[in-house]
Amino acid sequence: MTWLPYALLSAAFAAATAILAKIGVAGVPSNLATAIRTGVILVFAWGIVLARGEHQALASLSRKTVLFLVLSGIATGLSWLAYFRALQLGPASRVAPIDKLSLAMTLVLAVGVLGEPWTWKLVLGVGLMVVGALLTLN
Repeated sequence: MTWLPYALLSAAFAAATAILAKIGVAGVPSNLATAIRTGVILVFAWGIVLARGEHQALASLSRKTVLFLVLSGIATGLSWLAYFRALQLGPASRVAPIDKLSLAMTLVLAVGVLGEPWTWKLVLGVGLMVVGALLTLN
């Protein structure tokens, strides 16, 4: 299977996450809600890794790989903490589109950090994403 079905599944699960989190964060400190969610993800992910025998690859990971995965984990944690707090304070229909500005930011970082090429379609797409997200604010 190519990357596209996985990307579409990711988008569908992310959409469900926003709605489920908005319902779940009601009346709960947002940091506690994030910790519960993270615990579930931890158990779920390690269960899959162990079931597939992928834990054996741990010994072969380079320091660079571990460093960047740890940094990515920190960024994810900070993102989730901010996202759950935003959901607690605002409507999901406004929070989720602004959160999805991460798409446009990712494209800009992919060009600047990874050296991926700009195209007119990419620039137009990023611009439309930003405009679309801003239009949801009222």
